Amino acid sequence: MTGRSIAAPAAVAIFGFELFDDTADQRDSIRAEQAARLKLINAELERLVVETGQLTPVDLAPFAARIEEASPFFKCNACENEIAAAAGARFEVMGVVRKVSNLILSIELQVKEVDLKGVDGSAKAVRVGVVDIRGNTDESWTRGVRYLVKNRIFAPGLPDLSQ
Repeated sequence: MTGRSIAAPAAVAIFGFELFDDTADQRDSIRAEQAARLKLINAELERLVVETGQLTPVDLAPFAARIEEASPFFKCNACENEIAAAAGARFEVMGVVRKVSNLILSIELQVKEVDLKGVDGSAKAVRVGVVDIRGNTDESWTRGVRYLVKNRIFAPGLPDLSQ
């Protein structure tokens, strides 16, 4: 025993990743492929966040209609804050996959503190990470998310968010 008390994980609203597609490719097959990849990386994100032991997800199911109405969050001027607060979250986790081309993508992930307001009225970002990936595959998207979580959001040496 090191004498350090173990804090309970902090409540987090995991909104996950949304897609911003600069290519505007609206073929049904491409849209289905992207939707499947978003589902894949959102499940991976939730698994990785829980594994840290620092955060525990709140149930967002009762807010599904509000989430659907407000989405995409990257366009709504921090409207997700109200949903996260109503769900009892201390933090919110959300990100954007920006598809520049079928080869070049960028993944951004943020952890924001729900109850602290920034200068512009949005929640205060406490962790932000961005990674550029090459290749539009399940593997490249998943590796990008793993990299962000491990090396940016919960990188060694960063303070524990459950404190």
